[in-house]
Amino acid sequence: MESIFKQSDNQKLIDRINKLTNSSANQWGKMNVAQMLAHCQSPLNVAFGEHKIKRGLISILFGKMIKNKLMKDDKPFDRNLPTDKTFIVVDQREFDKEKNRLIELIKRFAEKGENGLTKDPHPFFGKLTGHEWDVLQWKHLDHHLRQFGV
Repeated sequence: MESIFKQSDNQKLIDRINKLTNSSANQWGKMNVAQMLAHCQSPLNVAFGEHKIKRGLISILFGKMIKNKLMKDDKPFDRNLPTDKTFIVVDQREFDKEKNRLIELIKRFAEKGENGLTKDPHPFFGKLTGHEWDVLQWKHLDHHLRQFGV
């Protein structure tokens, strides 16, 4: 599996993002490309401990089970998975600004490595290792880049 921590894989994500344009069309979902770029920043900010979300009862009951399934499985995320309400972007965003912010966060993920990640539990999946943060971030970014055909 690819890793955001690995420089060559990190660059592959950035290259895919750089293929997007302001007019890139989604193949599913409701977000436009600028909204998607903004949306993808939120989980990275959670990984850095900069976006705090309270854990709910559903996550406490089922988060670990779902995390274990996602970790065992190399297949990409399915379409139309539920999204935390704080990650939903409905306002209009500036494409270049959001694209640059996302690229900087992806670079930072690799530069800081596992030591740059929060020790706080993930708001849905609970306690994560650096490897688990990496897998979830990769799958999430890949999911949305595929959503826009790159």
